[in-house]
Amino acid sequence: MRNYKTNVLNLQQIFLNMLRTHNCGTLNINNVSEKVTLSGWVQKTRDLGGMTFVDLRDRYGITQLAFNMDVNADLCTDARKLGREFVIQISGTVIERSSKNKNIPTGEIEIEVSELTILNASKTPPFTIEDETDGGDEIRMKYRYLDIRRNPVKDNLIFRHKVTQEVRSYLSSQEFIEVETPYLIKSTPEGARDFVVPSRMNEGQFYALPQSPQTFKQLLMVGGMDKYFQIVKCFRDEDLRADRQPEFTQIDCEMAFVNQEDILNIFEGLTRHLIKSIHGKDISSFPRMTYDDALRDYGNDKPDIRFGMKFGELNAVAQHKDFGVFNAAELVVGIAVPGGNSFTRKEIDGIITWLKRPQIGALGMIYSRCNDDGSFKSSVDKFYNQEDLSQWAQITGAQAGDLICVLSGSTGKVRAQLSALRMELAERLKLRNPKEFAPLWVTDFPLLEWDEDSKRFHAMHHPFTAPKPDQIQLLDSDPGAVKANAYDLVLNGNEIGGGSIRIHDKATQSLMFDHLGFTPEEAKEQFGFLMNAFEYGAPPHGGLAFGLDRLVATMGGSESIRDYIAFPKNNSGRDTMIDAPAPIDASQRKELGL
Repeated sequence: MRNYKTNVLNLQQIFLNMLRTHNCGTLNINNVSEKVTLSGWVQKTRDLGGMTFVDLRDRYGITQLAFNMDVNADLCTDARKLGREFVIQISGTVIERSSKNKNIPTGEIEIEVSELTILNASKTPPFTIEDETDGGDEIRMKYRYLDIRRNPVKDNLIFRHKVTQEVRSYLSSQEFIEVETPYLIKSTPEGARDFVVPSRMNEGQFYALPQSPQTFKQLLMVGGMDKYFQIVKCFRDEDLRADRQPEFTQIDCEMAFVNQEDILNIFEGLTRHLIKSIHGKDISSFPRMTYDDALRDYGNDKPDIRFGMKFGELNAVAQHKDFGVFNAAELVVGIAVPGGNSFTRKEIDGIITWLKRPQIGALGMIYSRCNDDGSFKSSVDKFYNQEDLSQWAQITGAQAGDLICVLSGSTGKVRAQLSALRMELAERLKLRNPKEFAPLWVTDFPLLEWDEDSKRFHAMHHPFTAPKPDQIQLLDSDPGAVKANAYDLVLNGNEIGGGSIRIHDKATQSLMFDHLGFTPEEAKEQFGFLMNAFEYGAPPHGGLAFGLDRLVATMGGSESIRDYIAFPKNNSGRDTMIDAPAPIDASQRKELGL
């Protein structure tokens, strides 16, 4: 067997050397006079009469090939017939370029070609394989295998690989064990809609694809694995947007015999390690903020703290005059936009128009200019004097040269609207530096949230999240007030991870199911396996899951996870490249009883 493996390896090496001795990004002035063989794709050709130049590209870079009519006319003629994206192999000698290109690592040399082999011809691609391509999103997704040849996409996938490798390295160093959990599991009604898979062997019954490995990782803690992780695919049949996909990847983690502080410390360490190893930056501070404070100060539970514009609640100083809009509002709240006094009236009108879009839904905006001389000029000067406006400035933290933007209405709606405005203005003012990293822990989430459609409470995270021990009694009297031992890690305004301390005893888990509207029979049918496990010595445990796609995108400075997924779906959940989902054959449907 050993001899067989050795022979296979030798054959593989020989074959590799036959196709290329070097890649297209390695050769430099030190390789002059060497005989080399390269393989790759034709980036472009340039016919200069007596000479023809071809840029040869592979994953590693570009090398210029030189063909001379005076040296080998037939070879030069063949080179002129090469089209874009032809796959070719060449052999030749490395020579120094007379006209050097300092922008690429191979720019001091070129290959004087002696042999040319076309390995595969290519049709003209539907868009240019350039960093700045002429292809739109739709056409590039249809031909994603061509899009991957472009440096921005290629580099994003390499970046994702580096992040993934560092994750594995760090967690392994902390004694975490990578364990695979099943993909074909049981459907449960909590959370997003499941993708279901019909079973041929069990007609009329269905598997579900996991929304997360939540119950399995808890069972691993019961099994004594102590520290578990998995880089795992998860599936949710839900409406999509730029940061959502029907299939996505989690860095899923769980620990036994820990409290919340232990978990936060471990994953602060992971985040520090990733940012240091990938970007060379040291992160010293991981501030903490309660869920309630995040909503009050930033209008959402994943605030970007790289910049200010903290909310200032103005009810006390704005509802004492005859301005009916404010007087009728549940909440009057504003932000101070740094340097915003420089906005023209036209620009402010544009901001108001932006707020009135259906996606935001604001009815309007009141503003106050903070002049350099300390005076104020507002859109409601008829109702508010300089002393009033000075109080607005004090509460919002506005300085001379700023613009105070004020919205009013019902608390939930107006906070969401002002939060959207805050982020939009930060983009316009270039306050969201992609090379700056500001992590934040948001803690003390509500355990339950009310759903108007079903008229009952749902778990805000999932049904296995532990309530604060001293608040369990509130489940009967005021369930909406109960806080959970739950936490999210936010990076630059993106939720990159979230988790909780879990329930680990049957009695508390049964109580939780009761308050979520499960009958004892339903709880037993759907989660009886977990309840039974809790009766066999379940340790205290908790965990966290990072969204790998979102983590990588945020670290790469992008708001869209699609940029970092090899073969993403569109907003309709379709893969336009392979045209999926698609109908199945009638014989398959019959076998499945569909």
